[in-house]
Amino acid sequence: MEKSPSDLTMIEAIHLVKKYPSQKDGVFALNDLSLSIPSGQMYGLLGPDGAGKTTTLRILATVLLANSGQAKIGGFDTKKQAEKARRLIGYMPQNFSLYSDLSVLENLRFFADANGVSKNKQKERIPRMLAFTRLEEFTSRRAGNLSGGMKKKLALACALMHEPKVLLLDEPSTGVDPVSRRELWLILSQIVQEGVTVLVSTPYMDEAERCSRVTVLYEGQELVSGTPRELQNKLPFEIVEIKAKPRKLIRSIVSQHPLISAWRPIGDRLRLSSQDPKNLMTSLEKELKKNDGEIKLIRQSNRTMEDVFIHLVETKRGNL
Repeated sequence: MEKSPSDLTMIEAIHLVKKYPSQKDGVFALNDLSLSIPSGQMYGLLGPDGAGKTTTLRILATVLLANSGQAKIGGFDTKKQAEKARRLIGYMPQNFSLYSDLSVLENLRFFADANGVSKNKQKERIPRMLAFTRLEEFTSRRAGNLSGGMKKKLALACALMHEPKVLLLDEPSTGVDPVSRRELWLILSQIVQEGVTVLVSTPYMDEAERCSRVTVLYEGQELVSGTPRELQNKLPFEIVEIKAKPRKLIRSIVSQHPLISAWRPIGDRLRLSSQDPKNLMTSLEKELKKNDGEIKLIRQSNRTMEDVFIHLVETKRGNL
């Protein structure tokens, strides 16, 4: 039986290991990472700085060699068949990599030429990319004079000029305002709908929830992989949010409450982890009332990718 396009593995990493010369013995940028990403999926690499996200993307983009293991794009080995793999890849590194002295239009033409896009094809692709990224009004502006969000959109347009099947994005929304960040993710969702496979790295937990599947990286190692919903549902606790005063009182209570396994402040609220949320809320209401405290809000809340990440990291640290 022939595989459908959605069943084809477009991005594959097999036991990737990478160690830089400056790293100490036993410390790796990547330590035995494996990924398998089918066609037309939005896949997230989630983790803080130093987790191994950029190293993973650079190996997959054929600009860095692993010490061991294998990486494939569309079935092509990124080491032995690098040229064939590159034809399928659109790569957007974390740092702005365009030519600041060239205009928006000149950058698009340059990257189109560099990727072998014919002049006739450019007549169709350039206007489409300008409209797609809403840069039509800025074609003559130098790239160096664009806002952070516009630079990211121009870099994305350049990466898409040759119609890649795979898009590798290294923290594409860092350093941009919330509106530009939202616009960028809307564009990415459209790209996936057109059948492009997108692998995006991000330190933002809310962005991970936009992905079909996620791998959480920490210090070069995979902590867990799955859909955001699966990872949230596997947490061994529920979440209770509380807003109360005086703050000193509520913090004192939650820090020693037997039904709370962990807590952290989020704005003017506290986010509590508990295996027994209903009894916890009843207990907190009684305790605050007894001590003349006032509850502004108390409720059970949905678990998030931030809850997942914090739990995984704290568990790993506790096992060291």
